[in-house]
Amino acid sequence: MANEPEVTGSRKIGNLSMIWRFARRYPGRIAGAAAALLVAAGATLAIPMSFRLIIDRGFSGESGDIARWFQYLLLLVAVMAIATAFRFYFVTWLGERVVADVRTAVQRNLLRLSPSFFEENRPSEIASRLTADTTIIEQVVGTTVSVALRNIVMGTGGVIILFALSPKLAGLLLLGIPVVILPIVFMGKRLQDLSRKSQDRVADVGAMVDEVLGAMKIVQAFNQQGREAARFGDAVDSVFATARRRIALRAVMTAMVIALIFSAITMVMWQGALDVQAGRLSGGTIAAFVLTGGLVAGAFGALTEVYGDLLRGAGAAARLAELESAEPEIRPPAQPRPLPTLARGELQFEHVEFRYPTRRDVSALKDFSLTVRPGETLAVVGPSGAGKSTLFQLAQRFYDPERGAIRLDGVALTEADPADIRERIAMVPQETVIFAASARDNLRYGQWDATDEALWAAAEAANAAEFLRKLPEGLDTFMGEGGARLSGGQRQRIAIARAILRDAPLLLLDEATSALDAESERLVQASIERLVAGRTTMVIAHRLATVRAADRIVVMDHGEILEEGTHESLQARGGLYARLARLQFEGLAA
Repeated sequence: MANEPEVTGSRKIGNLSMIWRFARRYPGRIAGAAAALLVAAGATLAIPMSFRLIIDRGFSGESGDIARWFQYLLLLVAVMAIATAFRFYFVTWLGERVVADVRTAVQRNLLRLSPSFFEENRPSEIASRLTADTTIIEQVVGTTVSVALRNIVMGTGGVIILFALSPKLAGLLLLGIPVVILPIVFMGKRLQDLSRKSQDRVADVGAMVDEVLGAMKIVQAFNQQGREAARFGDAVDSVFATARRRIALRAVMTAMVIALIFSAITMVMWQGALDVQAGRLSGGTIAAFVLTGGLVAGAFGALTEVYGDLLRGAGAAARLAELESAEPEIRPPAQPRPLPTLARGELQFEHVEFRYPTRRDVSALKDFSLTVRPGETLAVVGPSGAGKSTLFQLAQRFYDPERGAIRLDGVALTEADPADIRERIAMVPQETVIFAASARDNLRYGQWDATDEALWAAAEAANAAEFLRKLPEGLDTFMGEGGARLSGGQRQRIAIARAILRDAPLLLLDEATSALDAESERLVQASIERLVAGRTTMVIAHRLATVRAADRIVVMDHGEILEEGTHESLQARGGLYARLARLQFEGLAA
């Protein structure tokens, strides 16, 4: 998305079709808005004609005639006001509704996408699109499109009235239209580019805010507040500089168009005044022509401003359409193969070759083969970058291998529905994810329809019940952003309780006791011992003390298996595992 090719202006404006696709779901509201717009525009255009009647007939001196014409004028004003109110309601409603639908559709599609998409596209930028760009679309649907249509109707209707009043003067007036259009044609392309750049700069600011606020403790710990403030100031200045160029260009274009239009009107009115002086036109006709000409000029002048807003809306729609139409790399096959009814949790890697999409030059796994037997607890150890976490990513089918096959209970993952695969896997990640929700919702993420009794049973098994009961509102207590109200050990135990609720045959534990103090590690380790019972378990651990009890230990480095065996046999072999164990245990002893 970041390196999209340039497209022509017509295609950019064509991106507004994405907005229409959502708006047309509400034909009744569109019809109401269109009807109100036509009535309001018609009433507005009728006002100059009323002045013509007032001047030509009301001022003629006939008794009572002038009051009647002014009453008609007041009636037109009332109709215009009521129709304008209805137009405002319908188009504003449509703007809010379309934005809600776009956000929902984009979010629903984002939830389908593979992790590789979010490696190549920053989540903070995506969040900016769902906020800043949808706000622009709301403005386009709720204001800009309505203003554009109103001015098109006013301009078209006004031109027809001008020809009806005086074909000669109207013809002279229309001669100036090509001169007005030229600035739009020549300056429009530059305005499109600046509109897109302005939106990109705003997205960059949003991404920077998200990044810095998410790492506030690090920023303050290293006293980098001044640098981050300066960096943010530079980004904001870049937004302003781009916006200033866009605003300046729009201002110049608007000034040129308005000056040309009203200059043309002035020249035409000059000729009209000569016609009135010669008796070829009535005073009411020239008054109506002047008022209608002003409306037409205002309509075309407003269209030049609306054009810039439409370009911004087209850019926003294009960015959101990219998110809505993005296809997941990992998707179910046309006819998914069902997994066996009897879930054993057997996991097989067969000659797997894999590189991450963002790191094509490095092999994460090289001709990797491994079978995790049903009910076995297998530990995977090795230095950072050995490929340990890659096994978990592939097992959950977040990625597909370039070569080889991965099987769960004998079924190749590429032949099964990813949802079925993940239904049979429970995961306790290294970086525990706690949602900004209640403790209850965080627990039942493992099984959303779990009862409170099941939640408390899982909490007891995970050694989490004690601190959960002490929370101010129990399971209804809000956990804060990222579980800010919990310690690291408490967050980890909630993750374990979540996995217990999942009750899946295959369990993946990724550094489940890393960065914990001794007491927290003891509680978490006790929870894990209950969790692994009766399940096939794969454990990734840097702390070798936590994997001694594993049925089998696999030692990896550079995407390959170097050693395999029990703790005792690997120690006796004197290879990489023995060296890692010696370094760790000697460090602990020291």
